[in-house]
Amino acid sequence: MSRTLSQIRRIGLFAVCALALLHASAHAQLTIEITGAGANRIPVAIADFGGDPAASRILTSVIRSDLERSGLFKMIDTGGIAITETSSPIFGDWKSRGADALAAGSIGVSADGRQEARFRLYDVTRETVLGGSAFVTSKPMLRAAGHRIADVIYEKLTGEPGVFSTRIAYVVRVNAARYELHIADADGQNAQVALISKEPIISPSWSPDGDRLAYVSFENKKPVVYVHSLASGKRIVVANFKGSNSAPAWSPDGRRLAVVLSKEGGSQIFIVNADGTGAQRLTSSSAINTEPNFSPDGQFVYFTSDRGGSPQIYRAAIGGGDVQRVSFEGSYNVTPRLSPDGKSMAFISRRDGGFRLSVMDLASRQVQVLTDSYKDESPTFAPNGRMILIATESGGRGVLSAVSTDGRIKQRLSISAGDVREPSAGDVREPAWGPFNK
Repeated sequence: MSRTLSQIRRIGLFAVCALALLHASAHAQLTIEITGAGANRIPVAIADFGGDPAASRILTSVIRSDLERSGLFKMIDTGGIAITETSSPIFGDWKSRGADALAAGSIGVSADGRQEARFRLYDVTRETVLGGSAFVTSKPMLRAAGHRIADVIYEKLTGEPGVFSTRIAYVVRVNAARYELHIADADGQNAQVALISKEPIISPSWSPDGDRLAYVSFENKKPVVYVHSLASGKRIVVANFKGSNSAPAWSPDGRRLAVVLSKEGGSQIFIVNADGTGAQRLTSSSAINTEPNFSPDGQFVYFTSDRGGSPQIYRAAIGGGDVQRVSFEGSYNVTPRLSPDGKSMAFISRRDGGFRLSVMDLASRQVQVLTDSYKDESPTFAPNGRMILIATESGGRGVLSAVSTDGRIKQRLSISAGDVREPSAGDVREPAWGPFNK
């Protein structure tokens, strides 16, 4: 992936040639392989839920899978024991199995006649209740209920919010003439097609409310930035100026977008309102300025520029002032992405001939390289800041990988799609991790 900065910018100019609403399920799903785990995993038992056996199997399977693939939990064999949230667990039995925590629940009918998933979480060591909840669900929504229960368990046991209920966007190259933008659950399941194109699709960007995606389309023979409502399928033009319009990135309040425009010459970053009005120029230089990303407080835009002679990361204050260089280690650092708490920055750096995911502590400026791969790109933080999703390459095919910010937990996501005779058919690229559910 030895690309110049000008090549990075040109990638943003591909055309989108067809638009599909979010109603057609994708014919292929992501599969997740755990390639690393945390050093000290919490032993947790998820008892078989009571109630309808088929619904119970779906629910418990999702909960166990979510927790296990996080790399932070060790699943304890329950021996097929089924207990409900109203049962009184025999803590000694679960201690002997090695469990520190136990979740038990059931699928039943609520007072108003709707299906309901209920559960309770226990501290086995202290023999106390840690919490519990009930979620209205239905047969098609059982997986969603499982994700929500897994989120509650994750938060109770780690102190951090879980992201199992969130969604990801990514692009699949089905074959030489078909590219699809998919929206899927964080575990890669329930994928749906949001966009179809005869040309590559890049740079999907989630709005903070999770209701919209910004992207670039070249369907009118020039790059145009659109904002696409996922619920209605409707879209609006946000940037259709003379020259190129690319690389949209949302402000934290969802009211504005940073975009890269060439309407005044060169490649410059502008701030526009989410409805496309009020474009204001943020950068002014003869260099290429691209890949903008807002800081979580909305006060700065981080971006890639070759103004110093090689691609490096800079930041500009929204209110004006001197542009500040952020990256100094190495001769090639691109694609800045700020963590949700604003304390660290993920980016791609060139190391030992490869392009690898790195993370910088913004206070100390210390950099840690998180991967040993050679073609990493498109980093995107999980909304809790625990994991970073990237596109990379394995076996000559594009896949997605998720890496924890300390580098200990690794996951690989791949897909089987398209014509296997084509070397890059089934490539998965351009990930974007959505926000917490409302």
